[in-house]
Amino acid sequence: MVICLKRGNLAIIILLISIFLIVALFASLANLIVDIQWFNSLNYLGVFFKKFLTQLTIGVPSFVVIFILSYFYLNRMVKDYAKFAQDIEIKSVRKRFRGVVIGISIFVSFLISVFISANWWNDFLFYINSANFGVKDPIFNKDISLYMFRLPFLLDVYDLLIIIIPILIVATIIVYGLMYLSDKTRFYEISDRGGFFRAIYNKEILMIAFRQIAVLGFVFFAVLSLGYYLKAYGILYSKSGVVFGAGYTDVHVRLLFYRILMLASIVSGILFMIGAFRQKLKYIIASPVIIVAIMILSTVSQMVVQSFIVAPNELDKEKTYLKYNIDFTQKAFDLNNVEEKNYDLSGNIDKKVLDENQDTINNIRINDYRPVSQIYNQLQSIRLYYKFNDIDIDRYMINGNYRQVFISAREMNLDNLASQAKNWINMHLKYTHGYGVVMSTVNDVTATGQPDMVIKNIPPVSSTNIKITRPEIYFGELTNTYAIVNTKTGEFDYPSGDTNKENFYSGKSGIPMTFLNKLLYTIYTGNIKILLSTDITHDSRMLLFRNIKDRVQRIAPFLIYDDDPYIVVDNGKLYWMIDAYTYSGNYPYSEPYGDTGINYIRNSVKVVVDAYTGDVKYYISDKNDPIIKVYSRIFPGLFKNIDEMPKGLKAHIRYPQYMFDIQASVYKNYHMSDPQVFYNKEDSWDIAKEKFTGKIEPEESQYVIMRLPGEKTAEYVLMIPYTPATKDNMVAWMAARMDGNNYGKLVVYKFPKSTVVYGPMQIENMIDQDPNISKEMSLWDQKGSSIIRGNLLTLPIDDSMLYVEPIYIQSSNENAIPEVKRVILAYKDKIVMEDTLANALNKLFNLQAPTQPQVPQVQTNETQQELIKKANDIYNNAMNASKNGDWTDFGKNLDELGNVLNDLNNSIKK
Repeated sequence: MVICLKRGNLAIIILLISIFLIVALFASLANLIVDIQWFNSLNYLGVFFKKFLTQLTIGVPSFVVIFILSYFYLNRMVKDYAKFAQDIEIKSVRKRFRGVVIGISIFVSFLISVFISANWWNDFLFYINSANFGVKDPIFNKDISLYMFRLPFLLDVYDLLIIIIPILIVATIIVYGLMYLSDKTRFYEISDRGGFFRAIYNKEILMIAFRQIAVLGFVFFAVLSLGYYLKAYGILYSKSGVVFGAGYTDVHVRLLFYRILMLASIVSGILFMIGAFRQKLKYIIASPVIIVAIMILSTVSQMVVQSFIVAPNELDKEKTYLKYNIDFTQKAFDLNNVEEKNYDLSGNIDKKVLDENQDTINNIRINDYRPVSQIYNQLQSIRLYYKFNDIDIDRYMINGNYRQVFISAREMNLDNLASQAKNWINMHLKYTHGYGVVMSTVNDVTATGQPDMVIKNIPPVSSTNIKITRPEIYFGELTNTYAIVNTKTGEFDYPSGDTNKENFYSGKSGIPMTFLNKLLYTIYTGNIKILLSTDITHDSRMLLFRNIKDRVQRIAPFLIYDDDPYIVVDNGKLYWMIDAYTYSGNYPYSEPYGDTGINYIRNSVKVVVDAYTGDVKYYISDKNDPIIKVYSRIFPGLFKNIDEMPKGLKAHIRYPQYMFDIQASVYKNYHMSDPQVFYNKEDSWDIAKEKFTGKIEPEESQYVIMRLPGEKTAEYVLMIPYTPATKDNMVAWMAARMDGNNYGKLVVYKFPKSTVVYGPMQIENMIDQDPNISKEMSLWDQKGSSIIRGNLLTLPIDDSMLYVEPIYIQSSNENAIPEVKRVILAYKDKIVMEDTLANALNKLFNLQAPTQPQVPQVQTNETQQELIKKANDIYNNAMNASKNGDWTDFGKNLDELGNVLNDLNNSIKK
């Protein structure tokens, strides 16, 4: 069917296509310009251009070399064709063929060079900036840097050549074949002399083709030989043995055949070249047959050796390689320097021990971060559009005491704006930032069982030495939209009574909204309102990529970033800290972690993001990591030394749970350094389990402030308990230290094998089986309320073990607040449940209850009726303040109400 188009319709179609292409071009150009402006605003323009410049560095030379080779090769074909052409016409059009050859060469060179620059740039940078590990593999005696930095690039080159050369051979055969068959008068003729038909060939053109194929064939087998040389290193990643890495069969059989294949490939290349030159088909066929035969023999030999030599004597044959796997896995996951200590459990806890460990006791966590998250959002979100995304755990010097705290940022959650308020001005000009943080100590609760908040309300009210002078949060975990600040429309700052306080951004971050930039960002966002808005002036600034995770990922995408950024208060300002990791899957003999493919990881970078300005700084926290050394060479100026981090921020760096949990998981088996014990899994561990909200699950690693055994002062540590792989009793616990010069040190305390130490799950069972506790909990867990059992904290104290579990009660009513109502303590075979930690300690260890202080008699001239009326008035004022959102006034009224009620109580006692 033929479709005819009128000229007018065709012109419209061409116009529409042209407009589409122009718009697409402008959109792509706008994206590029925006990226350049954004990176430049953060002073990381060099980081942005590094990839582009590296791609040019390898792409342009690749294009030139490939173009020259392809041009001369194709031009040679044209010359060969013209050389044997007998008529003048073909010779006259030879110049036309040159244009075709140039065009094809450019096209092929462009495709290959684009592929190379897009896929090789990272491996190329690793190759030329390689840094030594100072560790050599046990098989080839090569520094680990070969496998981590250089080998990937060499394999890239090999993979490309091993694909291109066969394609070139096939193309040569096709081109010369078509050339040969294109005109019988030039290259062959059909004759009927002698009474039968026969072909008379001009063999010279065929000989040229054979010679070229011969050279290409030899090059192919030479490259194949190089490939077997490189693949020999791959046995260090073998999965065929008892553990990851080269085993007995790999070293004694597979490696031998790789070396045989290297020589066989050279021999096959020579045979192929001889066969092609002499037109001996059997030589040509023999070349690949030799390789295939050796490969089959290699596979059979490996199976035979593995089945009949290794399998019957596996431990004896694999012992050496088991040791390699253990040693290199420990090094790759930074477990080779774990300090192991014996924890004899020979001590007894009494009043003296408790007094000596007061720092530990004062920081026993009786709040759980999950219920605390609900409480913060119920009591401190203030407005629907505020949200506490998660609860962060940190430590601060509070009024001279080292205290562990929960802290969370009050962020702006635009999704919760009323639907009629979700207009462009509100979403991008008005509601631009969150406001302040809430902080509570982990071991204190109010009389109603709620966290004792030491920083709260809007504006932030602090009962401690920690003050916040810059509470605005323009960059956070929930800031997922762009914001335009310093517009004529005042930015919403915080609610105050019936009105809202407004402010204007005073930072220098962002991109100035000049007319050209307004046009640019109109194209970039696809929203014409940016160009037409009269609220946007030349003083306005565009804040882009405000989500801190997206922000750091765009700058340095080659790192893994922790999923749990945490907010820090320092000198009145708010900062986000994010742990970042270097990683690889190329560490020889190291067992990959889970399904990630990662077998090397370091927490080498601490990232700090200013919550107000969005400035991002990367600090190197592990100077010994060769990968971060390479990245520092690749991106000069991106990373700073950790010593340059402000002292106030440096006090809050913590050993990340992500890294610790990986190490703790790997250490379950890799604490066994003896190959025989490891092989038999005689001492395999598991992460201890606990019961949370009725479900049995592995314990989370816990941040605690405690005095480690043998240490003189309490410190901030991250810890996890271990049990045997198939039992619930506890066998050890691991701690990561993080204060001062002890940062990053891992220590494992092992219990004596002759002693049974209760594990968390056994304590949970004891709680369930205690008749008094289970009865009381059953009464609470009736219709109308539910029990939440917090994390079971396993706390070592002076060669003893104390277990702590908070009990929350939550009403089934909507928006009910969970409250700590009981604290369970367990020690040896004794278990108690009381309303406070102090009472539980007193009961558990038969301590003298503290004497209640005498309530001073307060003289007042007001009658009881006057006090009651005054209390009622203050209560009504507090309720009005609550309705108006004036939480400062609400807090003052509550304080005043407390004083009046105290006066009333004293007057009654009189």
